[in-house]
Amino acid sequence: MTRRRDHLPTRPTWRCAACGIAWPCSAAKLRLLAEYRTDRPALLMHLATLQAEAGEQLAALDHATTPAGLTARFTAWARPR
Repeated sequence: MTRRRDHLPTRPTWRCAACGIAWPCSAAKLRLLAEYRTDRPALLMHLATLQAEAGEQLAALDHATTPAGLTARFTAWARPR
């Protein structure tokens, strides 16, 4: 039996539990867009909360992360076009 792993963040490194790349990975972004398809403001609020948490945890690990880099990673992709 194969165990399917969801594309969720692992804390405190904020890497995807399934594919290992920086979260949110492409699969996580697609899932989030589908989940919040009728409420983009709620998606942005959720992502902003996670961005703040990630910023604190990554700083504690001494990972070089700029605010602009976190914004691009967590919320910029989810804004309506």
